[in-house]
Amino acid sequence: MQVVLLAGGLGSRLSEETVRIPKPMVEVGGRPIMLHVMDIYSNFGHRDFVVASGYKGVLIKKYFHDFHLMTHDLTVHLSDGKMEMKEARKMDWNVSVVDTGASTMTGGRLLRLKSWLRNETFMTTYSDGVGNIDIDALLKFHKSHGKLATITAVQPPARFGSLEMDNGRVVRFAEKVRKNEAWINGGFFVFEPGVFDYLPGDSEPLEQAPLSNLAKDGQLMASEFTLPRAFAANSGLGYSLAHLGKWHVTVGLNIANDPANIAGWPHYAGCLTGSLVGGSGGT
Repeated sequence: MQVVLLAGGLGSRLSEETVRIPKPMVEVGGRPIMLHVMDIYSNFGHRDFVVASGYKGVLIKKYFHDFHLMTHDLTVHLSDGKMEMKEARKMDWNVSVVDTGASTMTGGRLLRLKSWLRNETFMTTYSDGVGNIDIDALLKFHKSHGKLATITAVQPPARFGSLEMDNGRVVRFAEKVRKNEAWINGGFFVFEPGVFDYLPGDSEPLEQAPLSNLAKDGQLMASEFTLPRAFAANSGLGYSLAHLGKWHVTVGLNIANDPANIAGWPHYAGCLTGSLVGGSGGT
């Protein structure tokens, strides 16, 4: 099954790095965060990727163009220039990088990929957010309901405690109770080709009218993920880089110091290190 990665946004909330590279290319654990996202799908057997690039997209193209060279050990015979490569990690992925415009919104980027996608179910996600997602369970849920779209729903980390009061007297104090938090877009989607009928053009974010209209028409279902450490990623709650390749958390989840770090996630076998922020945004 094809997987669409939305990778064209400006990444303005990570401007320390995105002045020189697109946000999906910011490194976490020595690899671009986009590769960690792709690993999630690859671990479930989905290795046909279509990247919707935009801002500084040529750097994404160059990265995959040079990927084989940069990820393999090699021997160069200087006498004749002959080069031998020794495989480091076999990756049987197909990666298409498509320029979807510098200022196109997420809905428009997806629409521009219509001719690149087969006329069948496909998955979509943001290229800068990872999560403990059971892709098999997500697809099973999608196929069970027969609607056009499935969205993952997560509850963000509770940020504030709550007070219950009676005439100024505090009758109950709850410290950051998650059950009172709203469900938000977790960033992992499954779509049928009919979704393209809801995408009007370049200027429309996927997360606004398209998803809203799908919901109004009864064509949007949500797969709930309630694991306490289900997500760690991108731009939803605000973050900055302390220095190159190391995440500094302002609100969220410290993966490096948490005993239940990402390496222990049952559905993700990646190698993220450092601190990431929980939440989900778009690109």
